[in-house]
Amino acid sequence: MDRNPFHHGTLAAIRSLGRMGVEVHAVLEGPHGPAAQSKYLSSCGHWDPAPTAAESFLRTMLSAADRIGGNPVLLPMDDITAIYTAQHAQDLSPRFRISNPAGELPAQLADKHALATICAHLGVAHPDTHVAETQDDLRFAERAYGFPMMAKWARPWLAAGARGLRSTTLLQSHDQLSALAARAPEQDSELLLQRYIPPTRDADWFFHGYFREDSTCDFAGSGRKERAYPPAAGITTLGRWLPNPEIDHTARTLAKSLRYAGILDMDFRFDIRDGKYYLLDFNPRVGAQFRLFGDSNRIDVIRAAYLDLTGQVSNFGSPQYGRTYLVENYDLLRKLARKPSGNGRRRPGWLSSLRRADELAWYARDDVKPFTGMVKQTFLRAMRACTPTIERMP
Repeated sequence: MDRNPFHHGTLAAIRSLGRMGVEVHAVLEGPHGPAAQSKYLSSCGHWDPAPTAAESFLRTMLSAADRIGGNPVLLPMDDITAIYTAQHAQDLSPRFRISNPAGELPAQLADKHALATICAHLGVAHPDTHVAETQDDLRFAERAYGFPMMAKWARPWLAAGARGLRSTTLLQSHDQLSALAARAPEQDSELLLQRYIPPTRDADWFFHGYFREDSTCDFAGSGRKERAYPPAAGITTLGRWLPNPEIDHTARTLAKSLRYAGILDMDFRFDIRDGKYYLLDFNPRVGAQFRLFGDSNRIDVIRAAYLDLTGQVSNFGSPQYGRTYLVENYDLLRKLARKPSGNGRRRPGWLSSLRRADELAWYARDDVKPFTGMVKQTFLRAMRACTPTIERMP
């Protein structure tokens, strides 16, 4: 329900299952988006209109079940879909195979305030967090955390439609903090202020996994964020699969403690000052870069979930440590946004990094149309942003 035509994770899921010979149906933001052009997509649905988002979700899912037939596997691709799937599990489970836990757990994990509380209760390292409700709260955060400081919307899916607001913002000054806090009353989400963990080399990591109904981890991988956009607090544009026993243990133990089932995506940052990995996010759904973790038998979290939910045996291969995954459009934006190096050293060319990547998010020789669709939509958006509107013209 996150209407983002550039969500490469959705395309990756379509391709991963489609290449297995699975009939893939998706509900997308529209029939002309890049992912909708994939040859591996059997049908593309749309969101049914309804008074509320929850009603729209349920109507759309039940209509899709009628259209597809059988007992299809339901795989949420964004936070709000994962939340609604859990909350409406009683209505959906007779029609779909569902891996996500029922009830409110996904909503609690996606809520960054609730996640901070869960981490404190279970002893999981998490950045100090304070809810900004009053001027006293702002003053407390300034004294306790200083600048730079992280600001996050507790429930980012509720603030996503607000113009000019990002789910996460790195604040550099009192004026920036005051300006953001002034917009908080307009939102249906709490504004959280968080102690900033400064990035250091090789500090950002993530964990993707699929957990069975009994919270046993069926398939998982840990990866390092090599590049991101925006650089300070953005999505992975280049990731590398590497072993990290500490993150692996923390993630598996936390999921077991919560009795979590289904696919998950966690983000961590290492703090060189105290030698700890801090959990930044717990996404109760597929992570956009999940295809980084494709083992020697091409199993990933999507395939592991599908095979488990359909009662098939997963023929797991060996981890492909060192494997890389690059997101072309966002990595290009990162390159364009970077300041020139002042040390006189020549950085490796961007095109050469494309060639070295083991897998690209958009370009695939066997499925080119989504890539061309992404390029076209990117160009059209850039043109709209650069071209004055009629109202601005004299």
